[in-house]
Amino acid sequence: MQIESLKMFCDLAETESFTKAAQINEVTQSAVSQQISSLERQFKSVLIERSKKKFRLTREGQIMYDYSKQIIQIYDALHSKLQEIKDVISGTIRLATIYSIGLHDLPPYLKRYLRTYPTVNVHVEYRRANQVYEDVLGNVVDLGLVAYPSRDSKLEIIPLRKDRLVLICHPQHPFAKGKSIRLGALSSQKFIGFEPDIPTRKAIDRILKDHGIQVNNVMEFDNIETVKRAVEIDAGVSVVPQATVVQEVANETLAQVMIEDGEFYRPLAAIVKKNKVLSPAMKQFLVVLKGG
Repeated sequence: MQIESLKMFCDLAETESFTKAAQINEVTQSAVSQQISSLERQFKSVLIERSKKKFRLTREGQIMYDYSKQIIQIYDALHSKLQEIKDVISGTIRLATIYSIGLHDLPPYLKRYLRTYPTVNVHVEYRRANQVYEDVLGNVVDLGLVAYPSRDSKLEIIPLRKDRLVLICHPQHPFAKGKSIRLGALSSQKFIGFEPDIPTRKAIDRILKDHGIQVNNVMEFDNIETVKRAVEIDAGVSVVPQATVVQEVANETLAQVMIEDGEFYRPLAAIVKKNKVLSPAMKQFLVVLKGG
C-alpha cells in the first residue's frame, strides 16, 4: 500500500466525486476506482456504498478515512519539515480565485513570487466565489482567494488587503464632470450590478439600503469584466473595486468618481482548509500575498 492510495481515498471521501478525485491526483477515473478496489481487497472491507443515488462511506470507510487523514497529515508535515531543513522551495500550488482578484490583484504578486521561486508551479483556476469555497473544502485546491470572506469553522481566513469601492460611468456621462458624488444621485440612474449571489453585490446592496437608496437595476452579470463592458457602452453606471478599473480609467474608456458618503472598502482574503499542512512553497506564497 502506498501513501498515494490513501490520499486518493481521502480526496474521494471529501469531494464525493470520482471525477474531482481524479482531477486532484491527475489520473483517470478508472485509476481512482482501481485504487479504491485495491484498498478494499487489502483490508477485506467495503469502503464505499455502490449506489447511483448518493455517495456514501460505509462504517469501515469512515474509519479508513479518519485514520488515513491522520497518516497523510503526518506524511505531509514530515515532507514539509525536510524541505524546510534543506531550504527547498519547490512543488506545485493549486489556487482558486474569483475573477476580479485573479485578473487584477494577483498578477503582480504572482510575478514577484515566480521570479523568486522559479521551480514552483502555480496552477490558477478562475471560479465563482461559492466554487472557491467548495474547492478549498474539498481539497481540490490548496488555497483560495476571495472578497468579503465568509466565516466557516472548517476554514482559516488570512486577511490580505482592502480595495476601495468607487462609482464608474461612461466618460461622457454627467457624473464624469465631478470628482465625487453622493450615493443619493444613483436613485434615478440605470445601474449595472453583479448577480445577487456574489459577495460584492451583497455588500453594495447593504450600503445602498443603509443609505435608503433604491437603484434601477437594468443588468446583472457574474464577473467584473462584463460589468465594465456594459458601463463602457453607457448602458448604466456601477460601483466596483477601484483596482479593477485602473487600466480603463487610464485609457479614458471609463470615468471613476469617488463616493462622498464615506469610504467603502472590499476586503480580500486567502482561505485555507483548517489543519492543512502548508508546504514551504505555500507558506512563502502567503507571505508574498500579504506584502511581506
